[in-house]
Amino acid sequence: MNEVGVILVTGGASGLGAAVVRAVHEAGGTALVLDKDTPAADIPAKDALTVDLTDTAAAEHAVTQLAERAGGLDGVVTAAGIDSCGPLDEVSTMDWERVVRVNLFGTAAVVRAALPYLKVSRGRVVTVASTLGLRVAGDATAYCASKFGVVGFTRALAMETAGQVGVTLLVPGGMRTRFFDSRTEQYRPADDSKLNPPERVADTVLFALRQPAGCQLRELVVCHEEEPSWP
Repeated sequence: MNEVGVILVTGGASGLGAAVVRAVHEAGGTALVLDKDTPAADIPAKDALTVDLTDTAAAEHAVTQLAERAGGLDGVVTAAGIDSCGPLDEVSTMDWERVVRVNLFGTAAVVRAALPYLKVSRGRVVTVASTLGLRVAGDATAYCASKFGVVGFTRALAMETAGQVGVTLLVPGGMRTRFFDSRTEQYRPADDSKLNPPERVADTVLFALRQPAGCQLRELVVCHEEEPSWP
C-alpha cells in the first residue's frame, strides 16, 4: 500500500473525522484538521485551524493556510457534517440552510481550495455522504438534500478530475458518535448497538487513500450489517 502522506480532514475534532485523524497518524501520515471546535490536545497547533464551514471564503483560506504550512496535500477527507431534524415547516430557515451550507457548500469549498495541491501530488479526495444521500427519510429534508448533493458533486468531480486526482464517495450508515446527542428522543437511533464504531469506517477511508496510482475506489457503502437505512 502507498504511504498516507499529508491528509486534511474536516470535522476532525470529533466523530468520524477524529477517527480518520487517528488512523492517519497510526499509519505514519500527517493529519491537518479543520473544525469549528478545537481538536484533541495531541494535534500540533500548526496542523489545525478552527473555521465555520458556512463561511466559504474562510473555509477556502483555511485550507490554503494549512496546505502551505505543510508543504502541500496528499489527500482530503470531508467528514464535517450536521443535521437539523423536523418537518420542513417547523425547521427554521436559518437551521435548514446551515445544514446545506456545512454539508454541501462546505465540502465544495474545501475541495475547491485543495485541488491545486492535489493535482500536484496526484492526491485523493474522500467525500462523506450518507445512506440518506441515496434514499430519503421524513423530517430530514435538509440533510437528505445536502447529502444527495454530495453524491452528485462527487460523481461529477470524479469525472472532471479523472487522471489528475483520485475521488472516492463514502456512503456510511449510522455511526456510534455524538452526532445524535443533540436530537430529541424521537430522532435518535432506537438501538445504538446497530451502529458502526467510527474507527471501522475510518479504516475504509484509509484503504481508499492508500490505493496505488491508477486504481480508484469510486464509491464505498459502509454500514452495520443490520443498518435500517440500507438498502
